[in-house]
Amino acid sequence: MKKSLLIPLLSLFLLACKSGNGPEQNLSETSESKADEAIASAKMPFQRITSVPIPEVVTFAGETIPVQRTDVREALEYELMVNTFRQTHTLLIIKNVERWRPFVTEILQKSGVHPDFLYLAVIESEFNNNASSYAGAMGMWQIMEKTAKDYDLKMNQDVDMRRDPKLATEAACKYLKWANSNLNNWVLTAASYNVGMKGIKNRLEDQKVDNFFDLHLNSETARYVYRILALKLILENPEAYGYFVPHTEKYEPFQFTTITVNDDIDNLVDFAKKNNTTYKELRQLNPWFNNTDNFKLRIKKKETYEIRIPQQKIVAGKQ
Repeated sequence: MKKSLLIPLLSLFLLACKSGNGPEQNLSETSESKADEAIASAKMPFQRITSVPIPEVVTFAGETIPVQRTDVREALEYELMVNTFRQTHTLLIIKNVERWRPFVTEILQKSGVHPDFLYLAVIESEFNNNASSYAGAMGMWQIMEKTAKDYDLKMNQDVDMRRDPKLATEAACKYLKWANSNLNNWVLTAASYNVGMKGIKNRLEDQKVDNFFDLHLNSETARYVYRILALKLILENPEAYGYFVPHTEKYEPFQFTTITVNDDIDNLVDFAKKNNTTYKELRQLNPWFNNTDNFKLRIKKKETYEIRIPQQKIVAGKQ
């Protein structure tokens, strides 16, 4: 009796599954239908998350990036997605970068370095002159102590010129020009800023290739150039990546005058006051000040320092 009932019931169940009218499918169809109705009747716009756009032509420092290659396109897309969808962080970069952009761009151009290298500083420090790394790199360009000595950037108890936006940018330009004179390629030069010029040359020789995009590299260096490219694309065309920031909402470039000092300054707080500004404003424009204990700036014979004063402040002159 039990056996005879079981067979017809099993047959009905299999028939329902075959016809696609089982309970699970009906539930799925009902859910989809309700979702469609909810979208159609929604009074608020709904968010759409899509892939990021990649231009057909991408360049860096005048060199064309082979975005038609699958591996290159996917690597660039990854960095674009990472930086596009961390909205708060990227939005702040878009706003903050304007503080020093004109100043840095002018130095790059005067030094004969393509202005695209501005985006290298963006990924290194996000234009934070006080940025420091666990390895000891410092400043906007994340310069190591040994490199600073190679490029005559003063470091002592009173100053650390790795944090000076002018001198650090000039030092970075010297390195980039030197590296490019050896590598003869700006993309490889950018990669060398992460792993060293010798490191790039050794990898090219060991792997018997002649360009960055054919190199097998460690994860950090492999991503480095693509991060630069991603920030370049986003900052040059933020609207394409969903960032609508009116010009008036971007932080204004710093405006300042420069005075030269060649005598000790006993107290930078008093110096700021005499120049109709504050120590806080002075530090903002001169992040290279190192002495926060007694605010001294000691200057050796025949040495001079340039100190930036907020524009339209009254300058007291040499101290």
